Amino acid sequence: MCGIVGYVGPRVVTPLLIEGLKRLEYRGYDSAGIAVMNGKGVETRKVAGKISRLETVVKDSPLTGTLGIAHTRWATHGAPNQVNAHPHLDEKHEIAVVHNGIIENASVLRRTLEEHGHVFTSDTDTEVLVHLIEAAFEDSLEDAVIDALRQVEGAYGIAVVSSRDPNKIVAARKGSPLLVGLGDGEYYVASDASAILAHTREVVYMHDGDLAVLDRHGYRIIDLNSTTLTRGVSKIDWDLAQIERGGFAHFMLKEIFEQPQTVSSTIAGRLLLDQATAKLSGTNLTEEELLAIDNVVITACGTSWHSGLIGEHMLEELARIPVEVEYASEFRYRNPIVTERTLCIVISQSGETADTLAAMREAQRRGARTLGIVNVVGSTIAREAAAGIYLHAGPEIGVASTKAFTSQVVALALLTLKLGRLREVSALRGTEIIEALQALPSQIQQILDRHHEIEALAEEFKRAQNFLYLGRGYNFPTALEGALKLKEISYIHAEGYPAAEMKHGPIALIDELMPVVFIAPHDSVFDKVASNVQEVKARNGRVIAITSREEPSLAGKIDYEFRIPETIDMLTPVLAAIPLQLLAYYIAVKRGSNVDQPRNLAKSVTVE
Repeated sequence: MCGIVGYVGPRVVTPLLIEGLKRLEYRGYDSAGIAVMNGKGVETRKVAGKISRLETVVKDSPLTGTLGIAHTRWATHGAPNQVNAHPHLDEKHEIAVVHNGIIENASVLRRTLEEHGHVFTSDTDTEVLVHLIEAAFEDSLEDAVIDALRQVEGAYGIAVVSSRDPNKIVAARKGSPLLVGLGDGEYYVASDASAILAHTREVVYMHDGDLAVLDRHGYRIIDLNSTTLTRGVSKIDWDLAQIERGGFAHFMLKEIFEQPQTVSSTIAGRLLLDQATAKLSGTNLTEEELLAIDNVVITACGTSWHSGLIGEHMLEELARIPVEVEYASEFRYRNPIVTERTLCIVISQSGETADTLAAMREAQRRGARTLGIVNVVGSTIAREAAAGIYLHAGPEIGVASTKAFTSQVVALALLTLKLGRLREVSALRGTEIIEALQALPSQIQQILDRHHEIEALAEEFKRAQNFLYLGRGYNFPTALEGALKLKEISYIHAEGYPAAEMKHGPIALIDELMPVVFIAPHDSVFDKVASNVQEVKARNGRVIAITSREEPSLAGKIDYEFRIPETIDMLTPVLAAIPLQLLAYYIAVKRGSNVDQPRNLAKSVTVE
């Protein structure tokens, strides 16, 4: 959510900042701005809307300098307009601040500052920060920032420059990701490595409570007591091509088509066929500790929550462990029951999702062991969880998650296999799961090779106003995920339900205009789903079925059918998700939607 990039060095800064902002567009935003030290003071340009508008403004009214900060904003406090866009300035235009996060006590601080004569021009919580820094400024910028941050409550990732201390950038983080990029006589700050990957692969991930002070001679990390801290240098192991479209029309389509490779990467080196189990070195748990687990709590948001629901089915069926799946946003507000014998699995593509991170910390506070399933190396959840499983899916740029979802399900299957083999799963069953996992990449490719069939289906339904997605067992969460994908990028109202629950309300919606998508592979609950198909067809609903073989019981009951390869029950969601992702994508494209940057959404939600 939002994006920050800053630079200090010998090069002209404006093109570097604009380039960095473009790399951050996928995170979601509604306005953009830039602040540059021009040799005389701080000069800014801000716009509501896209970075292309900011480019035009900067071209018409250039900024010159070798030090600056830039920002893309996703509105929280105040409308998405030019006044509320970042950077924000103090009254003398000597200090500029960009900020990701929310200052929770902003209204109280604002009233106090106004009583002392400060005049505010925006509706944002961020403007409080720049006035606090202004009020505290004496000798150095970092001291003023420290003084200001001691007064604020909430989450922040900030970058600050000032003409009163003109040769440095001060950055700070608490709950919102920031990193420092290391170059040759030049240094960067960014909320995401993608912003600076074209210029450096060496980064320092900042921790909560860290401040970074950057100038042309180097950088240092300090805390709020000005104590120098040591933070390791990490090397980014993916390249620029992975955050470019590579000939695809959209990042989302590219990432859908990457899934044979990303699923393969998730299982690579983790399957032990001779022992019929999985090797997960990042779990840091002995067999004795795994066997001592009494229950599992899975906490996540959005798409990750759907993968957690699938994980619940897996773990309870095969490992015979009680599992509860919680929305992370609700977990810490309802006094959850966790103990030292609870394993809390936290799932987040970015590893920075604010609600999920807060839920993990609450579970840790209550004594639970935590295991993070994340995609981003060096992310906060990856660092703070007691154990972890990296997805190795590569950067996911499209806001609507696709490859991360399937990799999350596969990671949960690996964990289930490991726990199950320690408990009740036989070697024969373990081998069957391994063979099914190994077959997934080629099976996904078989589906992708038939993408034109889904594109034709999208043409038929692109004008629909409502969709119903139905599934049972492992594929109820798949129905939820299919509906979410359609909502996110096409703006069509869609609901996912357990197929049997249709009779308890949603059946009232079904008529000849209502498309109903059934996820109906030949699994243990197929016969039940087939009965639900007949109920929809009896009410003139238009049935789209994701199946896995010819089914006589569905003859004459399906209007449109797409077959996926057969696999074991627990892995059907991985294969069924692919045509649902494609359907959402092609419908959105045909409706003219901005697929990679859907309205009102952000890739990484770093505020509550």
